Amino acid sequence: MDTTDFQPTMAFAVHDHEVPAIEIRVNFGVFAGRHATLAEIDRLSAWLLDEVGEVSIISEERHEIDAHVEASVHQVRIEVSRDRAGAPAGHAALEARILERTEYWARLCVSERHAEISDDLS
Repeated sequence: MDTTDFQPTMAFAVHDHEVPAIEIRVNFGVFAGRHATLAEIDRLSAWLLDEVGEVSIISEERHEIDAHVEASVHQVRIEVSRDRAGAPAGHAALEARILERTEYWARLCVSERHAEISDDLS
């Protein structure tokens, strides 16, 4: 095989996507005026790992676009897979605990380091 012709795939279609048992979204940028830092994501993960043994935390810039308007917001998304969420009967209680910790985390991040919207304009 000639490795000089090798082109890694950068974009690909996903046909089967496992829907998480629990998904929580934080409109971080709206309230913090900035992106979540890696240290803040690490802190959130530490606060969640004793509830679930494994969690996905996605920090993303989300764009909603149509022919007339464009909106962009920084979100943090927490996903817990079905195998980590336990029995479906306990999902609501687990979700409430994760939501409480996530809300506290977000408020702490904003209070510790908030970027004013006007800071970007000067």
